[in-house]
Amino acid sequence: MDSGVLVPVLLSFVISAAAGPLVIPILRRLKVGQTVRDDGPQTHLKKNGTPTMGGIIFLLGVIVTSIFYVKDYPKIIPILFVTVGFGIVGFLDDYIKVVLRRSEGLTPAQKMAGQLIVTAIFAWYMVSYSDIGLLMLIPFSGGSYLDIGILSVPLLFFAVIGTVNGTNFTDGLDGLASSVTIMVAVFFSVVAVGTKSGIAPVTCAVTGGLLGFLLFNVYPASVFMGDTGSLALGGFVASTAYMLRLPLFIVIVGLIYVVEVLSVMIQVSYFKATHGKRFFKMAPIHHHFEKCGWSETRVVAVFSIITALCCLVALAAI
Repeated sequence: MDSGVLVPVLLSFVISAAAGPLVIPILRRLKVGQTVRDDGPQTHLKKNGTPTMGGIIFLLGVIVTSIFYVKDYPKIIPILFVTVGFGIVGFLDDYIKVVLRRSEGLTPAQKMAGQLIVTAIFAWYMVSYSDIGLLMLIPFSGGSYLDIGILSVPLLFFAVIGTVNGTNFTDGLDGLASSVTIMVAVFFSVVAVGTKSGIAPVTCAVTGGLLGFLLFNVYPASVFMGDTGSLALGGFVASTAYMLRLPLFIVIVGLIYVVEVLSVMIQVSYFKATHGKRFFKMAPIHHHFEKCGWSETRVVAVFSIITALCCLVALAAI
């Protein structure tokens, strides 16, 4: 393996693995415990009080590692900006919820405003400053690109905010969002190295950082990533896809994110249309499978395997 790939993976992994035992006790002292829904799977009730906001752990690995590479790889800056930007929105939401003890966290309007600001700055960079633009590689086209002109901008907003919220919904089981996103980050790393796109250090840093975080997040989790982590990961996936001209591939590699969002939309719409009936036993869909008798570890394993297969399909589609 190229040392340019191996070093950021290992460095970020070591930083995350070392940060865990330092950060988790601090989160415990702050009493930033997760509150579990009473209507959820009964097995989740024992998670009450598990520290959240653990996304700080892998973000430390990603940020510190990226600093070492930023001079030689300036194209990692927009990805780092979007990742950290959404991480800050998530951190504020978590902090208000669990430290200041306001159950709602940021209001939906405040949360959306923060997401729109980060996305708008990224869109402005892509249109005005980057040499990448908003061309999109069409899967299985043999190298053809889609150019929809001015409509590319609203599509970017939809893709980024949709991906961020899809990742957020996926974060509901021990190690689920981490495991799925590791697969996606490995896919992006392979493409980034293969195309010499100049962003491999940050995609590799996310891979390593999440592997380090999984040491503490795998079942039974001693820390959850919270919105701090899940929104940051969504920002990473969306911005990296755009930097590689692969936004149309988000639907393939991020199939689990898409299904999680759709399951919530279907559940809410069906509930309203039928005045109280449920389409799924519980949404997002990972809880539906739990209610059907699947163990938490089985859901995580199956969703991760599906994502790995989707990433292979996406590699073939390039």
